[in-house]
Amino acid sequence: VVTAADIETDHNVEIVNPEHEIANLNGSGELNMRLVVRKGRGYVPADSRRHDDDETRAVGRLQLDATYSPVLSVAYSVESTRVEQRTDLDKLIIDLRTNGTIDPEEAIRRAATILQHQLAVFVDLQSQEAAAPEEPEDEIDPILLRPVDDLELTVRSANCLKAEDIYYIGDLIQRTEVELLKTPNLGKKSLTEIKDVLATRGLSLGLRLENWPPASLRTEDK
Repeated sequence: VVTAADIETDHNVEIVNPEHEIANLNGSGELNMRLVVRKGRGYVPADSRRHDDDETRAVGRLQLDATYSPVLSVAYSVESTRVEQRTDLDKLIIDLRTNGTIDPEEAIRRAATILQHQLAVFVDLQSQEAAAPEEPEDEIDPILLRPVDDLELTVRSANCLKAEDIYYIGDLIQRTEVELLKTPNLGKKSLTEIKDVLATRGLSLGLRLENWPPASLRTEDK
């Protein structure tokens, strides 16, 4: 019987399970092999390492699945327990088996330390209020953003509009005829003039604009 104890190792290599059986030979049998050991994590099947290098595909080379984890199995259970007069407590029982390269208690301590480090990011977690998305403004006809002076009204009509805080064409078209006639010093003649000038630009009174005034005009006013 060939066991792990028959492996010739360097001074810095230790075989923790020397009793592990490798092969059974008959009386005239002979076994000569060279073992390659690598560091890793978890479980790595041999198929995933077939294309690592050309040497792995050499004739006579046998690749094995690699199990790097020193933990062979873990199971737990929770049982009711009693401490002094309290009987409403629970007891955690962990059954952990390793391959001998690490003590089971040390394995639990390392696992707890890793878990603690991973959860530490939540300790300093700071909530940040998401900025409200800016609602896109509806496209507005550029002519509505032009000042009423561009309409080239008479001085009397222009002054009456400014007295009512009507500075832009967009402000003007939202007024009705009745509202404008209530403006001091603005009579029917001026009203007719305003209507005619707007008509030449395809506009009229009494229209309603959504989202008026636009942000650009509010910023300029400030």
